[in-house]
Amino acid sequence: MASCIEESATATGEEEHTETHASQNREARLRKFRELHFKRNEARKLNHQEVVEEDKRLKLPSNWEAKKARLEWELAEDEKKKECADKGEDYHRVKLLEITAEDAERWERKKKKKNPDTGFAGYAEAQFRQYQRLTKQIRPDMESYEKQREDCGVDFHPTSNSLIHGTHVPTKQGIDRMVEDVEKQIEKRAKYSRRRAYNDDADIDYINERNAKFNKKAERFYGKYTAEIKQNLERGTAV
Repeated sequence: MASCIEESATATGEEEHTETHASQNREARLRKFRELHFKRNEARKLNHQEVVEEDKRLKLPSNWEAKKARLEWELAEDEKKKECADKGEDYHRVKLLEITAEDAERWERKKKKKNPDTGFAGYAEAQFRQYQRLTKQIRPDMESYEKQREDCGVDFHPTSNSLIHGTHVPTKQGIDRMVEDVEKQIEKRAKYSRRRAYNDDADIDYINERNAKFNKKAERFYGKYTAEIKQNLERGTAV
């Protein structure tokens, strides 16, 4: 009888242990499921926020980032100016003190790379710029230089008493090089302003250059519709 009671108690304990273990497993699975559900909702929320932000960025102008950086820089500069004014310091002096040597060298290189040609301002300035462009292409012939220096002697560096005018005779190579350079200039200049050849046999149906361009445009668009009328007018058979 006692053994039956013990076996019954043992079975009951095992059943309770099994139910407790199953309940714990079920609670763990439910907890895991709630965590996954929370993570899914959080990921969905973050994805929606990213989509909204990306849509805002796409609707912004193409140069918005540059404008934003420019505005932030201007705000920082204004704050710096106010701070210097409160301290009684010179803003430009403080700004120059903050520039590093690397930045200064980089800015100097950028200045040198810029094209100093600002356009046509006068014939004298244009001629001077052309002279500078041509002289930059010249490569000195040091052998000829040394030879001429030996031949001239003290007159190589003339004074007011030196009489060397007209004594220099250029070499054939130098003349050929000058002719080649002049021909290149003529060819380049011809490409810049190439006038159209005038046709003596063409009909004169204009009174000035502007009217000639207008007539060409009209002929291009309406020539096929007015060809018969034009022929009748030329023959004198128009009604």
